[in-house]
Amino acid sequence: MPLFEGLGTGGEKTAVVIDLGTAYTKCGFAGESGPRCIIPSEIQRTGQAVKVVQHNINTEELYSNLKEFIHMLYFRHLLVNPRDRRVVIIESVLCPSHFRDTLTRVLFKHFEVPSVLFAPSHLMALLTLGIDSALVLDCGYTETLALPVYEGIPVLSAWEALPLGGKVIHKELESLLIEQCTVDTDSSTGQSLPSVMGSIPEEILEDIKVRTCFVSDLQRGLQIQQAKFNLEGTAQRPAPPPDVDYPLDGEKILHIKGALRDSVIEMLFEQDNEEKSVATLILDSLVKCPIDTRKALSENLVVIGGTAMLPGFLHRILAEMRALLERPKYRQALSTKTLRLHSPPAKPNCTAWLGGAIFGALQDILGSRSVSREYYSQTGRIPDWCCLTSPPPEIIYHAGKTPPPLMKRAFSTEK
Repeated sequence: MPLFEGLGTGGEKTAVVIDLGTAYTKCGFAGESGPRCIIPSEIQRTGQAVKVVQHNINTEELYSNLKEFIHMLYFRHLLVNPRDRRVVIIESVLCPSHFRDTLTRVLFKHFEVPSVLFAPSHLMALLTLGIDSALVLDCGYTETLALPVYEGIPVLSAWEALPLGGKVIHKELESLLIEQCTVDTDSSTGQSLPSVMGSIPEEILEDIKVRTCFVSDLQRGLQIQQAKFNLEGTAQRPAPPPDVDYPLDGEKILHIKGALRDSVIEMLFEQDNEEKSVATLILDSLVKCPIDTRKALSENLVVIGGTAMLPGFLHRILAEMRALLERPKYRQALSTKTLRLHSPPAKPNCTAWLGGAIFGALQDILGSRSVSREYYSQTGRIPDWCCLTSPPPEIIYHAGKTPPPLMKRAFSTEK
């Protein structure tokens, strides 16, 4: 298959932008409005799907998995030569160094890319809006992470995270489906789900979540939570939405209870023993920020991540925060009552990728901030983007050109 080389317009070819998520990977070219492909972050091994983003496996196995997955991205989806194009990797601030170093070794040693830039996803999301101060909430597959960015600098001392996301919803959804729902087949009706199939595949759970589940408003959600945790049985659950019939295949029909459709997402907003939920992450992060930055951050909230695409999610989280502001814990610390959500020019799951595509299109800035293959060959490591003791390779800016203030501050390594 011939490689597609028609993207370069005379000069340096456009960079490849990769957002390697736990569940899905977005991949495409800098300067474009959307990724070329959104595929599951997995490879096939002996007929089984193996997750690529795993942090608890040995280095050699992780290297082999990443090598096969990146090869598929370049030669099946992008159709370009990896030696000709720089790479922008969108990463989470909680990405383990072990995974980061292994991915760098795959790109430099195996694919011989010219340079690599690791860009924090929360900062990249702001590039799509043209602002340099905001509090970004990334609600993804394995976790939800809130990180404030002020004047282009991530405030790392104020980050907040919880292990709540799509993975937890899928686990709860599978448990409720097995416990409450029945299946009709050609031979019989009303069979229990475990008697028909042992386990529900991940892709079916996600499809059921996307097609049938939604987020209730605040008042209804609180009633569902009270009925769920009411041990005396006095709280009444609101009327459930209609039941749904979901076709498992040509012979099986799964009957999904209406009460399941709006209750499974409530676990994101249920407060634990420490009074933590997805909504409290933003407010707790604001409390940790310097007092003179809180007003600007609270008026610039950005929500990204695939889980944030659930119907009603943004309306619910805004209502939750406004209700929490009336509590003494937050009323005394946060005098501002104004909370505003931005609407980025992309779906929440692609907002960080689009920011990386915008940054990757700035050829001069990308070259000065990236780590070259020569530098990596000499040192054997890649500096962390927030490390002040490990400056990136010294590459002179082009004459008469300097980076924009946001880019210069965000990736500055001067003390």
